Amino acid sequence: MTTSEPNHPGPVDPLRESVAVMDRLYSPGGCPWDREQTHETLVRYLLEEAHELAEAIETGDRAGMREELGDLLLQVLFHARIASEDPVAPFTVDDVAADLVTKLVRRHPHVFADAAVTTGDGHAALYAQWDEIKQQEKQRESVLEGIPLAQGALARAQKVLSRAQRAGLGEAVGGPGPTAVVAPVPPVVPGETGDGRGATSSGMPGDALERAYGHELLEVVRRAQADGVDAETALRVALLEVEQAIVSAEGDAPARRG
Repeated sequence: MTTSEPNHPGPVDPLRESVAVMDRLYSPGGCPWDREQTHETLVRYLLEEAHELAEAIETGDRAGMREELGDLLLQVLFHARIASEDPVAPFTVDDVAADLVTKLVRRHPHVFADAAVTTGDGHAALYAQWDEIKQQEKQRESVLEGIPLAQGALARAQKVLSRAQRAGLGEAVGGPGPTAVVAPVPPVVPGETGDGRGATSSGMPGDALERAYGHELLEVVRRAQADGVDAETALRVALLEVEQAIVSAEGDAPARRG
């Protein structure tokens, strides 16, 4: 990949200039730290930038959102620049962009190919069409394929339920239907006392209690999914309110003590 000099005279394409800057940083004679990085060492930064962008969006920080989008773009450019020197399967940021364009056009035939959506109505029909196209592309044998194992449990639960329901398998995840595979578990009863033999304050053995809470959380996610609510976002918003209340209480503490 030929190194380009940024800040050249004449009209500037900011995206192309960002590619040139990343190329300069990673090329010999550029930044030593950047040159030492690999796809693996950058994963932590990729996740951090994604979470920081989510926080900026949720707090309405427009300036922060603009900055964090740039930081996330940097991760894309960085990974693509590293990949361009891979001895086995190299690719560039142009290859990444070209693949993205092809995929977006292919997955939106109702926009780019004048194909009518014939299955269902509204968004449900679009989801069905999207899933059908992805199924053909990926040749997946299960609706669960492609859901990252490293994803947070709450976000993963919502993804699993969404995939199952869109595939007509809602009963398999505790929804309406005669063949539910999620077995009922004893309800969690706070305040009950166990016999001291590996039991918890609820009176249930630790493993049973863990399973009970797990199914209660899964049921909350299922209800959120049915109501069109993203459970991960809902929890983050609620947690933000708690954090704000804590900060406010900490600010009032000296006055109360006085």
